[in-house]
Amino acid sequence: MNAPAKDYIRDFMTEPVVDPAQAALVIIDMQYATGSRQGALGRRMKAEGSNVTDYRFDRIEQLLVPNILRLRQHFRDHGRPVVHVTLGAALPDASDAPPHMRKLLSSCNNYVGSREHEIIDELKPLPGEHVVRKTSVGAFASTAIDSLMRALGAQQLYMVGVSTNMCVETTAREAADRGFQVTLVEDACGTTFAELHEVTMRNFQRLFGRVTSTAQTLGELKERA
Repeated sequence: MNAPAKDYIRDFMTEPVVDPAQAALVIIDMQYATGSRQGALGRRMKAEGSNVTDYRFDRIEQLLVPNILRLRQHFRDHGRPVVHVTLGAALPDASDAPPHMRKLLSSCNNYVGSREHEIIDELKPLPGEHVVRKTSVGAFASTAIDSLMRALGAQQLYMVGVSTNMCVETTAREAADRGFQVTLVEDACGTTFAELHEVTMRNFQRLFGRVTSTAQTLGELKERA
């Protein structure tokens, strides 16, 4: 059997230099609307008798929450920023959101002031942590996250949350195109289908940025602290 062909794109990638003093943790869309089995999406799938989101919620409960907690503790212990990104409308009918987002947001009751919009209790923002609300898939399109990161001296972004192939990936690509060094923490991200998660990770590390595990991330940050 022939060996897999070398991916030529690796020849054009700059080797990143990890600097914990420039690092920030970005936690994306860990809200009840679509990030909890008890939220709107989970209840809807249960009512329909569908198990399509079982993989999603199992992964959130078993991997994402514990790994994000480990990462957050490290960033807090070392005085580095933790930024929560939320998705949601200001109005119940989501008329303030882009047209392609309105049905999702309104169907999930994801608007400011609703339980569905809230970040899940396990990951509630702690004092000193930042929260930015977006109405778009990517955070840079509808928030001031760019200026916030630059004000915080955060050039190296470690991104986690849901959904891997949607809000996480889009935000990560936007950040990379704006000059941030981006790392996706693979076992702290999740989506509805394993193949979407895997393809996203494979594709993102082709030029856009890096993919690591929670253990690798904590190891490299501690080593260079």
